[in-house]
Amino acid sequence: MSDTWSSSSELGAFLRSRRAALAPGEAGMSSYGQRRVPGLRREELAQLAGISVTYYTRLERGESHQVSDSVLSSLANVLKLTPDERVYLARLARPSQPNREWKGVSEPEQLRPAVQALVDATTSQAALVVGRRADVLGGNRLGFSLWGLPARDAAASEPGSNIARITFLDLSTRDLLVDWEAQARDITAYLRHAAAHHPGDRALHALIGELSVRSADFVRIWSAHPVSDCLHSKREYRHPQVGTMLLNEEVLRLTDTPGVRVIFSGADENTASAERLRLLATLA
Repeated sequence: MSDTWSSSSELGAFLRSRRAALAPGEAGMSSYGQRRVPGLRREELAQLAGISVTYYTRLERGESHQVSDSVLSSLANVLKLTPDERVYLARLARPSQPNREWKGVSEPEQLRPAVQALVDATTSQAALVVGRRADVLGGNRLGFSLWGLPARDAAASEPGSNIARITFLDLSTRDLLVDWEAQARDITAYLRHAAAHHPGDRALHALIGELSVRSADFVRIWSAHPVSDCLHSKREYRHPQVGTMLLNEEVLRLTDTPGVRVIFSGADENTASAERLRLLATLA
């Protein structure tokens, strides 16, 4: 994979992937005879979106720019895109528009001591602070213990762990996460979302390139074009020290440090998972 982001080629690939995933019946169209390709044909999608086949073909080939709001909205409606996918489509269609939210992406990420103090004060939940490239910037002892990571000083200058690398390149993660495939898809979806917002972030695109070379699973999931700015989920862990835990994962964003997220993982009260998480906290 190139270390540069081509929004035009990604736009075409994204449209093709979503068109292929949408059955004619889901779009309200009848299907007659054997279809050579999965999903909707180009002419069917163009008809439903109210645009010409020629114009839509140019979009898939990355030959059209300055797509109107009405066309983007029509395509998103027909393809049944999620809110995150709609934002992603707009970013690809208009790569030249300034992105105020992500200024300063070339600067190294640093965790403020006050934020580290906040997560240290959280003892009932595991907490990790993750940067825009999925680097682990900090966390509490329970968070590091949950993921089997060495505790990291927020002021340390050396690179820390990276959730994407851990997920795809560390085999122990496949034992730790009961539904490893869901975690792998979530982190891939986030990286694709981040890449569209940071077209000039060489380190981010180098990470994507590294994973593309070293992990066949990453290539498989990436080629399906998942897109999501993940906010919350439930994850089941099979921890080697305390056993299986079902944890609620909530994500809080630092509004004055775009891209940095605090990920909290906690268990429902009065459950076996809560007891095991408390045991892990004492061990940590």
